[in-house]
Amino acid sequence: MLEARRFIVSGRVQGVWFRDSTRRKALELGITGHAVNLDNGNVEVLACGSGERLQQLERWLHEGPPLAAVERVDATDVPYQELADFRVG
Repeated sequence: MLEARRFIVSGRVQGVWFRDSTRRKALELGITGHAVNLDNGNVEVLACGSGERLQQLERWLHEGPPLAAVERVDATDVPYQELADFRVG
């Protein structure tokens, strides 16, 4: 079953290749969606795919790329969207 989840990732997550690394991980997992910087310094990730793959992405988001220092990941289930790819905004 396909699901969608919105993640808000906080900590040192901007300026450390977090969005691009998230895109690469999502594509590896077959997940569509987006990763965008928020004005408050957080990163929003919208992820659409199978529940198991979303869990794998969420585990990865808690670590992020090497230069990141993730403090918190908040997840919210949202309505599934049929998206063509994973974008960085």
